[in-house]
Amino acid sequence: MIDLAAEFYDQFASGEVPEMTLPTRTKSNIEYDEESGVWVYGDRTSTRSANSVRGARKLLKATYTIDFLARQLEEGRSSTLRELYYLSESWETEDAAFSSQDESNQLIEDLEIVADVTREDFHMRPEESGATLMGPLELREQTRRGERDIHCQEDVGEGGYQIPNNPDTIEFLDHDIDFILCVETGGMRDRLVENGFDTDYNALIVHLKGQPARATRRITKRLHDELDLPVVVFTDGDPWSYRIYGSVAYGSIKSAHLSKYLATPEADFVGIQPEDIVEYDLPTDPLADSDVNALESELEDPRFTTDYWKEQIELQLDIGKKAEQQALASRGLDFVTDEYLPTRLDEMDIL
Repeated sequence: MIDLAAEFYDQFASGEVPEMTLPTRTKSNIEYDEESGVWVYGDRTSTRSANSVRGARKLLKATYTIDFLARQLEEGRSSTLRELYYLSESWETEDAAFSSQDESNQLIEDLEIVADVTREDFHMRPEESGATLMGPLELREQTRRGERDIHCQEDVGEGGYQIPNNPDTIEFLDHDIDFILCVETGGMRDRLVENGFDTDYNALIVHLKGQPARATRRITKRLHDELDLPVVVFTDGDPWSYRIYGSVAYGSIKSAHLSKYLATPEADFVGIQPEDIVEYDLPTDPLADSDVNALESELEDPRFTTDYWKEQIELQLDIGKKAEQQALASRGLDFVTDEYLPTRLDEMDIL
């Protein structure tokens, strides 16, 4: 990051117009890497140059931001993405202020790409995540008050252990985990915990809290890679939830530059499957036009081109229905933990 600022200085000193080269961050420049099984940027690049007023403002904002981040690291402090947006209002050059938080967020992502590190390494964090873990895992967390050893069942309440902004500060000490179950909704996460699913099956339950935050995907990848644990993803039965699975397994277009840190290609999808809607006669909602369009798009998405996904998506288009995780409660509050998940996980050779 400092090298980028030094490069600007050298360009000025040699009489060149300062510029910064980045991968083109458009959908057309995102490629599915067959070898690694994740989304990555392609070969196309774009240049931010000071040869126009608009380009000069972008580089000015980048320089001020680099200076702020360098001082933050020197002082051992951290800040949120929202705070950075407001902080820019106090910078001495008015043109350096961000016009929106989207603009400041994108610049941080640009600096991640150039520096080949994550924003957590800059001590930048989102406003909140709130995602949690519950299961037989003992870990050591580095906090502002020193090290803290935590058992993610015995030392936490029913809410579980809250995943910190930077999971790389965590050391895994011991575990009795047989598999990791990533769950989309809070209601289903609470049902599994209340029914003792984590205890009965030695499962580490990870609450994704909808579209999972980067910290959630990062700790899931670390748990899989470092502890050699299988990962399964449990979501609603609709196209948007299948994309939640896709972001855990293969990464997202927005964070393609971080796929090697965040994506777990070995993760499997446990449900809700369209065939479950039929087999268990689950309560459903009709597919909206946007759902149909999303499913048809997924048929062309490299993440969903396996025979399994083609069969499930075509079945869903045929029946014209979608279902939530909680629809399993139509067969009783214990059905998901006593019947559905044990059956599916056994079929998948997880149990």
